[in-house]
Amino acid sequence: MSGPVFQTPNFQQNAFVIVEGKSAPGFFIIRQGQVRLTAEIPIPGEDASLLLGPGDFFGVVSSMSGHPHIESAQTLQPTSLIAVGSGQFGTLIQKNAPIAMKIIRYFSQRLRIIDKAITKLTFHGTVEEDPQLMFQIGEFYFNKQEYKHAAYAYQKYLRFFPNGTFSAKARMQLQTMGAPLEPPAIQGNNLSRAFVDGQMIMIEHEPGAELYIIQSGRVKITKVVNDKEVLLAVLQPGDIFGEMALLENKPRSASAVAHGNVSTLAISRQNFEAMVQAQPQLATKLITLLSERIWTAYRQLANLLISDPIGRIYDMLLTQIQKKKVHIQPKMPYTFDISAQELMKMLAFSQEEGERHLMTILEDRNIRLDAGRLMTLDMAEMEKQVLFHRKKAAMERKREAARM
Repeated sequence: MSGPVFQTPNFQQNAFVIVEGKSAPGFFIIRQGQVRLTAEIPIPGEDASLLLGPGDFFGVVSSMSGHPHIESAQTLQPTSLIAVGSGQFGTLIQKNAPIAMKIIRYFSQRLRIIDKAITKLTFHGTVEEDPQLMFQIGEFYFNKQEYKHAAYAYQKYLRFFPNGTFSAKARMQLQTMGAPLEPPAIQGNNLSRAFVDGQMIMIEHEPGAELYIIQSGRVKITKVVNDKEVLLAVLQPGDIFGEMALLENKPRSASAVAHGNVSTLAISRQNFEAMVQAQPQLATKLITLLSERIWTAYRQLANLLISDPIGRIYDMLLTQIQKKKVHIQPKMPYTFDISAQELMKMLAFSQEEGERHLMTILEDRNIRLDAGRLMTLDMAEMEKQVLFHRKKAAMERKREAARM
């Protein structure tokens, strides 16, 4: 039996193929012609639009993640496309595996660019990954008396820099804590990994060799900048982390810590490409997860461009609902699965700022605190608050651009 036939729609010049904020069941590959991609929230330092030609693709993030588009696509000349339905992706890979690798590598590069923009906006400076900085991370956790994390950082530093500038002090610190020079062996086999609650899975700046897909449990993703630990995300079963280090052969950009007992699927650089080509379902899974990561990172970047901290809280809460793909209805309540404290850390507020902003948002009759978790009594009403703050932020950006 032959597989599904891909449609090849044609568009006239200046036609909008996809529109930001709208959903679509598939994505497109350009056969002939030219397409311009634009986004309401451009990546800082990049052009506001991106020109695409034959062989390029667009709309994958929305199609594979199930979220609204984060960009619009308009034809610049008469254009012919290949339309790939969400359910046709496996067939596409079987016919042309290099397309999957092209998408995966492109997504990895986009994620690193967006993550760097987020870091720059959050910490007002760019933080480069450098394996030698693992020692400084160890010192940070040692001074906080979080000795398990400190030991992991020192041990990894010594593994890669046994005769490094700080190797003598790293050994002394490990001796002080009564910790071995080598990290404990990871429980698991070639593909599976198991971690106990609080165990460091990877440390920022560590050279990476594997990506992880969470099978059970939750994982906290954190970053240390300017002597401050920021919670970037709390990942759930099905989420992916560590992919950028594997795909681009660069150090880890953040740390991952088991939040409860965790089991993962680990994919190494050595078997990655062969597995993608041999198992199209793996590529489909990976691109779906990367699409989710890009969508989430884009929403985080958009959140940082809202100047009002209360607006940022509402926006982040709505993003949490959208991540779960919950249908928003009037008068429908929703309890968030992250604590108020975790939310404030995700927004990089200090404890004092977080407490002050939490008190302000609780003045909203639609928002309640239930056993440490925030709850909205009406998702549709909260969505209206978010749209108000997003429009306000967009107007501020336009006024700022007009003054430049």
